[in-house]
Amino acid sequence: MSDETHSPMLSVRDVSKHFGGIKAVDGISLDVAPNRVTGLIGPNGAGKTTLFNVISGFYKPDAGEITFKGERIDGLPLHATFQKGLCRTFQISRELKLMTVLENLMLVPPHQPGERLLNTWFRQHVVRSREAEIREKALDSLERVGLLHLEDEYAGNLSGGQKRLLELARAMMADPDLILFDEPGAGVNPAERGELANEILRLVSERGKTVFLIGHEMDLVMKVCDPIIVMNRGRKLTEGTPDEVSSDPRVLEVYLGSEQPVSGELWWEPGT
Repeated sequence: MSDETHSPMLSVRDVSKHFGGIKAVDGISLDVAPNRVTGLIGPNGAGKTTLFNVISGFYKPDAGEITFKGERIDGLPLHATFQKGLCRTFQISRELKLMTVLENLMLVPPHQPGERLLNTWFRQHVVRSREAEIREKALDSLERVGLLHLEDEYAGNLSGGQKRLLELARAMMADPDLILFDEPGAGVNPAERGELANEILRLVSERGKTVFLIGHEMDLVMKVCDPIIVMNRGRKLTEGTPDEVSSDPRVLEVYLGSEQPVSGELWWEPGT
């Protein structure tokens, strides 16, 4: 096999992001391998979402290097990393509330011919053909995440769990190489989380995508992620398989030995 096969899709080297005196991300280094689901866990305030913001271009790093598919991307804005094939979701759903579920998806693909005024006058057949293709892809994405019956519903009327599923469908519409999922299971009931987990695994096995996932719902994390990276206080604490991480004394100390109590949903009993 070629060396490229073994090269990481994403490399983070000595990356830091400070806000005043707060070291949200403090010299972290990690790799995300292609065609896998890599998990990122840690207690609240560990710096996980800030790291995603830096990787995706929402924030500029204060120091360090980020390489995506062999190319430096640290410092690039969000739209530029998206164009290179990196897509991210957010902890708080960012749906277009006054548009339908279907319309939210159909807006995702870039460079649509209908965006150019002259095409709507002189190349209507091209516009209609592309729109039909996008609509078919959007309907397929909604069916995969179980939202097809809500295609004509306003996105703002969806439940919290349904909005997370819509976020997943929107990421699928972008057809990126790497998806950064920030808490995809938040607000999703256990049954929906099971379907969400299966769809994430299918993204990798059937579509060849790479997924980097922040999660607090440990049933989801343990089912889909391998390896799992643990962050604490802006730094990488450890990395390993689900079994290794769930039985690591340092991880148990971070979650269960902290001064603040940890929700029962936040941790996973080894062997369950």
